[in-house]
Amino acid sequence: MARGVLDERTGRTKFRLRTVAPSAALGPFVEYHWIVSWDLAEPFSQQVVPHPNVHLVFEPGGAKVYGVLRGRFTRTLAGRGHVLGVRFHPGGFRPWLGGRVADLTDRTLAVTDWLGVEGTEKPIADATDDATMVAEAEAVLLPRLPAPDPVVDQVRELVGQITADLALTRVDHLARVSGITVRGLQRLFNEYVGVGPKWVIRRHRMHEAAARADAGGPVDWAGLAAELGYSDQAHFTREFTAAIGTSPGRYRAG
Repeated sequence: MARGVLDERTGRTKFRLRTVAPSAALGPFVEYHWIVSWDLAEPFSQQVVPHPNVHLVFEPGGAKVYGVLRGRFTRTLAGRGHVLGVRFHPGGFRPWLGGRVADLTDRTLAVTDWLGVEGTEKPIADATDDATMVAEAEAVLLPRLPAPDPVVDQVRELVGQITADLALTRVDHLARVSGITVRGLQRLFNEYVGVGPKWVIRRHRMHEAAARADAGGPVDWAGLAAELGYSDQAHFTREFTAAIGTSPGRYRAG
């Protein structure tokens, strides 16, 4: 189960999540395709703490682009169905949008408005298997492939540095290791990612904390707070509660 899916042990019993690598042509822009399917006797609501990625989601009513969502996202699943998503690399949607990705943050955009195409529910409405769904989704994107943008690779590397190093807890740390000024990083992230580098750092820490709780076994919250760079456990608890919706102890127990 992907990081950010809260209470992922329960989620595994309610829906199936599969990821599929993109074609080589889409690889510079797209991290992976994801497919969620479910068959439920009773409705189930799943909460997700999103990553700094833009998603293109194909649903029965048509397709939408979801900018980076800074709060928790709740999706209620009922009956039987499936959804196909395209997860762009951090920064990977900028060449497709042709403008600041921050202008799309916490917003959605209908694909009919973005690309001017109709029938965007087709990839999932007519598909008989996962491979067909992915092929139909890529058929929407490949004819509109933008020119390569070397800045996308730079942004991917910067976000990768954040997610690979829990000791990187401040934007000025990232500025030192990258050789880009703090102001330069802020401008670059708002233009390409949609949120600032501080948000990306804080969100990664919350994903790590929730993953530790979901892993099972006792959690040394004071030690984890120190490991994640918080000045004290109280600061960590406040930030965890704001992001996850409940305190660390209650989330672990729940």
